[in-house]
Amino acid sequence: MKFDIAVIGGGIVGAATFYKLQKKNPNLKIALFEKENLLADHQTGHNSGVIHSGLYYKPGSLKAKNCIEGRHELVAFAKEYGIAHDVCGKVVVATDSSELANMDKIYQTGLQNKIEGIEKITAEQVKEIEPFVESIGGLWVPCTGIIDFRGATAKMVELALAIQPESKLYLGHEVISIEKGELSSTIVTNKGNFEAECLVFCAGLQADRMAKKDGVKLKEKVVGFRGDYYELTPEAKHKVKNLIYPVPNPDFPFLGVHFTRMTDGEIECGPNAVFTFKREGYGKTDFSLRDTVDALTYGGTWKLFFNNMSFGINEYRRAFSKKLFLKTLQRMIPSLTMDDIHPGRAGVRALLLAQDGDTRDDFRIEYHGKSIHVLNAPSPAATASLAIGNYIAEEAEKHFSLK
Repeated sequence: MKFDIAVIGGGIVGAATFYKLQKKNPNLKIALFEKENLLADHQTGHNSGVIHSGLYYKPGSLKAKNCIEGRHELVAFAKEYGIAHDVCGKVVVATDSSELANMDKIYQTGLQNKIEGIEKITAEQVKEIEPFVESIGGLWVPCTGIIDFRGATAKMVELALAIQPESKLYLGHEVISIEKGELSSTIVTNKGNFEAECLVFCAGLQADRMAKKDGVKLKEKVVGFRGDYYELTPEAKHKVKNLIYPVPNPDFPFLGVHFTRMTDGEIECGPNAVFTFKREGYGKTDFSLRDTVDALTYGGTWKLFFNNMSFGINEYRRAFSKKLFLKTLQRMIPSLTMDDIHPGRAGVRALLLAQDGDTRDDFRIEYHGKSIHVLNAPSPAATASLAIGNYIAEEAEKHFSLK
């Protein structure tokens, strides 16, 4: 089985890349490999389902540029192909005066990133949008929305396969190793070998390991963080209309626990962020010796722990205490009770950690011979997926000399 290009990884970034490469090069035979039996089965299928506005990202960064471009394209894509979505807007709320300076900073970033319709609002205006929220003011971000990312992923792959009948999707095919030849590479999978001239890796939680299999000398490692969600009970759902976020702490690499109305009408609260002992482990006690040793023998992990010690301890306590989780939620909606929330699902996100413990805030894409590696694509990668796919398709044209 010989292909012009193989894309490895069937999350939304891999699917968007497959779709954009095929659209730009309709004559090429392209294969998409995914080790699970379902597309979007890890980060894509376990995230909050939010279409991010681009509010938080450094102006000029790949994150900011791709998030904003990707958001517009994703909403148009969802409209065109009937993917469940709703551009419902969100509020970012301050509950303490110590948060106002950072809220103002986020607002300025939003203006620089040309986030349409963003405005500062009073506590009274917050209440008009979300009646149960108690705040001292906030930001209104009307272009944020919600979407079914699994549905979007499946549609991108379906469209790509319709362009070129000789292109293929291989589910349940785990890439074991890459054997480099002069003109092409052999992709050794658990279900046989395949050949491709050029490779694109969008491997998410396994990005660093795949890069090493392909001969990339990578100093950093991917470290996984699990996020637990609670759900509001049917009796409490009326307390959240759409999306409610806290002002994020600038010293912490995550956005904080928030409320999200999903496309199926459920209301999720979360996620927290705790170090996980298994990269693809969604249970609180899931454990993988390989993943744990990998993370805990890496200096960058310990530097991240020491730099965020108090946050880390609080997140861990909250992961095992419904009462503490509720207390965090009550900062925004004080009327919530223990009976209003019950445990929901969990997700794991991949962070490419630098050796100094820096969480490598921007997207990172590297080139190695006839390979392209998406090494770091944390949130808002799902929102940005079609823009990332465009970018990779353009880069592939140059690096792979596509005709």
